[in-house]
Amino acid sequence: MKLREYLHFVSNAQSLEELWPVHAEQMAGFGFDRLIYGYTQFRTKTSLGDPDDFIILSNHCAEYLDGFLHKGLYFHAPMLHWALENEGAASWRVLAEKLNTGTLTPEEIKVMEFNLRMKVTAGYTISFKSVSARSKGAISLAARAGMYQDQVDAVWAEHGEDILLMNNVAHMKILSLPYNPPNRGLTKRQREALEWVGDGKTMQDIALLMGLTTATVEKHLRLAREALAVETTAQAVLKASLHNQMFVLEG
Repeated sequence: MKLREYLHFVSNAQSLEELWPVHAEQMAGFGFDRLIYGYTQFRTKTSLGDPDDFIILSNHCAEYLDGFLHKGLYFHAPMLHWALENEGAASWRVLAEKLNTGTLTPEEIKVMEFNLRMKVTAGYTISFKSVSARSKGAISLAARAGMYQDQVDAVWAEHGEDILLMNNVAHMKILSLPYNPPNRGLTKRQREALEWVGDGKTMQDIALLMGLTTATVEKHLRLAREALAVETTAQAVLKASLHNQMFVLEG
């Protein structure tokens, strides 16, 4: 898919399920056949937020995702640390430089050893521009097994501007699409109740508009809070809004 064709596709994509496989295929055409995209809007000075609230998209194998994400290795990944402090693109060549100068922590070395076992040894990381202090997005582009960093850098020298453009556009599109975190999706009724709260309606108003009793409305809101792992309905409205789970066009 040529660049213009790809940009037209991304601008018209209606879901993450539609967008992500095509983006992964496009990156594979440049030799980056394993990707991890991550985004959080709940970052603090000491945490990236609850991992269950991250937007995570990847085509890595289950074994890699289990070790890197589910067992928490990502938190010590050197390129993640770079992404949190920088914007733009960086060659993984910086890892070899850090290793040679002895500036990697023991935890970071464990991540590199894990990546070596999984043949994730060459690539680039893109850190996207943040619009708030609490948000951060980045994508790891791992080159196919057997490629050396010199080869990857040569690909980037020729196509890097286009690759960066495609990932930036894909990132902006992802932020506009609904995302349902695992085990934190809302039912249609829960979403509808939150939408009316967001519109400033009272509990009595919502019950009348939904054709329910106030007790049933309160139940939907309680279940929405539980699904989103928050304590208050205001927090539920905010989190659902941040994940584009409210006012969703059906079908």
